[in-house]
Amino acid sequence: MSKNLVIVESPAKAKTIEGFLGEGFVVKSSYGHVRDLTKKDTAIDVNNNFEPTYEVSADKLKVISELKKLSKEAEIVWLATDEDREGEAISWHLFESLGLKEANTRRIVFHEITKNAITAAIQNPRKIDKNLVDAQQARRILDRLVGFELSPILWKKVKPSLSAGRVQSVAVRLIVEREREITDFQATSSFKVVAIFDLEDGKSVLKAELPKRFKDEALANEFLTKCLDAKFTISNLETKPSKKSPAAPFTTSTLQQEASRKLGFSVSQTMVVAQKLYESGKITYMRTDSVNLSELALNASRDEINKSYGKEYHFQRVFKTKSKGAQEAHEAIRPTYFEAQTIDGDNGQQRLYDLIWKRTIASQMSDAELEKTTATIAISTTDENLVAQGEVIKFDGFLRVYMESTDDEEEEQQSSMLPPIKVGEVLALNNITATERFSQSPPRFTEASLVKKLEELGIGRPSTYAPTISTVQKRGYVVKEDRIGRDRNYKLLKLIDGVITASVNTEVTGTERNKLFPTDIGMVVNDFLVENFKNILDFNFTASVEKEFDEIAEGQMEWHDMLKNFYFPFHKTVEEAENVDRASGERELGVDPKSGRKLIVRIGRYGPMVQIGSTDEEEKPLFASLRKNQRLENITFEEALELFKLPRTVGEYETEEVVAAIGRFGPYVRHKGAFYSIPKGEDPLEIGIDRSVELIEAKRKAEREKVIKIFPENENVQVLNGRYGPYIVADKKNVRIPKGTDPKSLTLEECLALAEKKEETAPRFGRKGKAAGDADKPIKTAAKKTAKKKTAAKKKTAAKKKKSTPKKTDK
Repeated sequence: MSKNLVIVESPAKAKTIEGFLGEGFVVKSSYGHVRDLTKKDTAIDVNNNFEPTYEVSADKLKVISELKKLSKEAEIVWLATDEDREGEAISWHLFESLGLKEANTRRIVFHEITKNAITAAIQNPRKIDKNLVDAQQARRILDRLVGFELSPILWKKVKPSLSAGRVQSVAVRLIVEREREITDFQATSSFKVVAIFDLEDGKSVLKAELPKRFKDEALANEFLTKCLDAKFTISNLETKPSKKSPAAPFTTSTLQQEASRKLGFSVSQTMVVAQKLYESGKITYMRTDSVNLSELALNASRDEINKSYGKEYHFQRVFKTKSKGAQEAHEAIRPTYFEAQTIDGDNGQQRLYDLIWKRTIASQMSDAELEKTTATIAISTTDENLVAQGEVIKFDGFLRVYMESTDDEEEEQQSSMLPPIKVGEVLALNNITATERFSQSPPRFTEASLVKKLEELGIGRPSTYAPTISTVQKRGYVVKEDRIGRDRNYKLLKLIDGVITASVNTEVTGTERNKLFPTDIGMVVNDFLVENFKNILDFNFTASVEKEFDEIAEGQMEWHDMLKNFYFPFHKTVEEAENVDRASGERELGVDPKSGRKLIVRIGRYGPMVQIGSTDEEEKPLFASLRKNQRLENITFEEALELFKLPRTVGEYETEEVVAAIGRFGPYVRHKGAFYSIPKGEDPLEIGIDRSVELIEAKRKAEREKVIKIFPENENVQVLNGRYGPYIVADKKNVRIPKGTDPKSLTLEECLALAEKKEETAPRFGRKGKAAGDADKPIKTAAKKTAKKKTAAKKKTAAKKKKSTPKKTDK
């Protein structure tokens, strides 16, 4: 057996490292975390200095067993997990779980998986950094306490099966508050004036704008009227040199943002792909707050720039990290080998690597040198001036490789070069337009812009962004989706050939792609938490907790003290919340005109719904679920009443009613006890009898084509066409047809024989070696009976004690 055992987190990382180490080293994977807090309420002893109880995860017992065996046989065990707090904690849990000793255990870290980095790490081992472990442990314990204490409150006060988290709840708050800003936003309109001039060469045109906007149509029309007989002259030309500098190399946050904008990746997808690139030795560690590049990287990037683009393109820069509480003094995310401009791998890996390579190389390239020209156009009939602007790139510099994207909702305007013009030149007007434009509401968050906001607020760290955003979506508090826009009219005034015309045009506004929307339940939970747990949902408080984790990691704060300061005031707030009213987001819309009973919307056991009447009335309330595009906060009285029109009778077919309704799996029509799905985009409130018959007959046809053969003498046996080819159904059991057999030729006897053969070949023993089936049942039944007897006996004894205990009387 090998003298050296190296333990890493992932098999891919193990494979790469094993290639760099010579004989005498064996590299094994722990497959991530091996231990966690027990799932019981007793996992953290809050009265005993927050003493945690850990257990090896069930799916890691075999891994730990194998690593234990190998570690006993090895002379030295090298813990080579990732270099951040999470990686440090995994090393500590391995040390504890495997029963390792400090004398023959070494902790090594490396920022990139290259031969030089691995060799350097082996030559410079250290001990496990307990400060980093304590910072991770404090985060884990704190988040468990918050989750375990907040979730039951939500079950009682809002809806069963809900859960809450410290950072996740703050992320939901940001999305909810942004949604309400958008709802409350009142758009204002103004008129933007653009003029087009034909130049003397007969080919070129000059586009100019009025620097200000008019508040209303009358003012815009007044300006155009002044321009009817005006003379337009170039009164001034101003040329200014300018420079553009490249962005810093990628951190975790900026990589997630740029991969979203340029590649359309989700935050979690970016991290999965980056992890693969790191583990295969293509890039440096992908969880970092740092924009720093090592001396080695600076030299390697210089050599690559000089070779590929020329010395004039190189300019060395040293970037400094600005983000709050940057936790690791690491490098930025960069390629491990700058000469590798492309890599092997799947499409996602190639595209993300290309982005990282270009961003890093561009950060060490010269500024782009530009020349900006501004032309001022005088109007003879007014003091107002039109302005035309253009931009010329004199030296492309870093732009030859890379240009950073932005989060702007409006399209990035590309500055173009102005055509040849001179001061004093009189311009021939082609047309002037005054177009009504509307102010824009704050944009909804994308995953990337939410990460940016969390980072700005100092909430979360590189390892938390992706899981935070995934969690709020999995819990159903937030949805990421596209939404179609709505038509909006706008006014257009146009001056052409000496005539002003006015028209009303239509545009589509409010189209959303991959945006984060709060759900009704997310909004109700957020409001409940904001009202009753102000600190937990406070942005500054959450950021200060993150800073305390950083202080623990740096050895400046004791983790038990930090937990004590947080937990006991929090626990008191939880106890007080037991007495607050239930939260359901209830809103009264009016009175049902038919019954005269209240019409309300609220969160029910199964989600948002409309209700007619209340439970304390003699007549039972009526309920209807909200549709996918409807929200508790803005559904109208009329829209709510519409929901009670379902189920509705569409008409009659084959002497039976056809009924349209919405069920658990979406809208459908029901006929003769059978259900037929209504396709996406079609409304069950509007579907007619003709379309319903089409759906019924289409499904019947599909089912007829599914049947290959039936046997009138035994209706329980059929030969059917399935998703994976023909098969037999015999007494509700699916039976495979032997290869080469024509399904149409099968007889009833052959089908029954195949079914019987299947039963005979079924395994006789369960996985624990006991006879499967009925043989196991008496054992289980006996055990259950014994357990029931014990429970009954305990209850009886408790009742006797209670009866015999004398009642306390007031003095």
